Amino acid sequence: MIDVTAVFDIGKTNKKFFLFDSDFKEVYKEYTKFDEIEDEDGHPTENLKALQDWLKNVFKNILKASEYNVKAINFSTYGASFVHLDENGEVLTPLYNYTKPIDKEIIDGFIEKYGPKESFLKTTGCFDLSLLNSGLQLYWIKYTKPEIFKKIKYSLHLPQYLSYIFTGIALSEYTSIGCHTALWDYIKKDYHEWVYKEELHKILPTIVSTETSINMNYNGKRIKIGVGIHDSSSALLPYIRSVKKKFVLISTGTWSIALNPFTDHPIIEDTQDKDSINYMRINGKPVKATRLFLGNEYKIQVSKLDKHFGVSEDYHRHVKFDYDTYFEIIHDFEHMFKWESIVDPDMPEKTKIPYDKFEDAYHQLMTELVMLQIKSIKTVVGNDDIKRLYVDGGFSDNDLFIKLLSHNFRNMKLRTTDSSLGSALGAAVSISDSKLNSKFLKKNYALKKHVPFIIT
Repeated sequence: MIDVTAVFDIGKTNKKFFLFDSDFKEVYKEYTKFDEIEDEDGHPTENLKALQDWLKNVFKNILKASEYNVKAINFSTYGASFVHLDENGEVLTPLYNYTKPIDKEIIDGFIEKYGPKESFLKTTGCFDLSLLNSGLQLYWIKYTKPEIFKKIKYSLHLPQYLSYIFTGIALSEYTSIGCHTALWDYIKKDYHEWVYKEELHKILPTIVSTETSINMNYNGKRIKIGVGIHDSSSALLPYIRSVKKKFVLISTGTWSIALNPFTDHPIIEDTQDKDSINYMRINGKPVKATRLFLGNEYKIQVSKLDKHFGVSEDYHRHVKFDYDTYFEIIHDFEHMFKWESIVDPDMPEKTKIPYDKFEDAYHQLMTELVMLQIKSIKTVVGNDDIKRLYVDGGFSDNDLFIKLLSHNFRNMKLRTTDSSLGSALGAAVSISDSKLNSKFLKKNYALKKHVPFIIT
């Protein structure tokens, strides 16, 4: 039998289960998806019951497997989601989706009590007030569903609820609290004053370090059970543990999140900048971050180009960077794409495509998208002396994206990693006693170095 750490990595779409050996190599994985259900207002939401049943069944089966000896288990999930429990540990409400709109009166009333908005957003490291801030969800329930609110014994962020399913112990931890919740005062390093005034601290369990684990007898086996971790902070952790020099991580996907864990100035001064947010490291230190709806916009625009040029859906995957095409584009550069999910002052009123070939239009698209990414990275780096960039996620193998980034950050060392396991591996690392060395990314993440192209 091999000793393994089990991790449930729960995304909004894919639910994944991994086993890692003592070298953090994946030895087993299992995926599933659930159809969303609706809350009482007809808004789509996670099927919490199906998720809970799946977790228990998968884990029960793996404990029976003769080839694996499960020593530890942890949980990585998306943030901005609370599970509310009564005194018997029963779930009181649906898992409200952070995309659910709430009445403007609730937000206005909140600002009236605890504003002004600008200083509140700055103090809490948030970029907006909505259910994307899980703290607002507690306020919303308190004033719109008072009967339910009275019954809440504990409100647990989703990673901690998954841990609770296995331990029955309610806890809070830093990475979930620090993820644009509006609960945390980054200056005071404590819950914000409003949390105490509304007496919400009474239903928020004791805060423990993310590295905390509980040794339990589970189905007759002695197992170390972690308290769970927020997925973005989890994806960052293996880099922090194994890279000794300062860096920025660009985690790409539907959203491209640039994370700077080393700044002395983590809070953005400009409260109009809705794309600057804060996350938290496992030790409670703030992480400065910027977000860009990169993958979403890419998908929209590539789909339009596919139709325009009559090429197959995956044609764009095979386009390689062409030096001459790029230099022709920037020689007399103009913006040609009107974005649908990104607001940018430089974009034209409508898209124009003067090209005859898909490859040329695609180079134009990537040039413009990378310009947005450059702005996002420069904002997160600020005045910090950072010489390393790591790119993981979907764009790490996009030839144009990487070559253009490398070209524009010639004074920095650019590395890509294949970390489809990123947040799951981080969850395993966070409850491990192992020290990670500088070879970790090379061994576990297929680390690649990139050199800027030569300008002739």
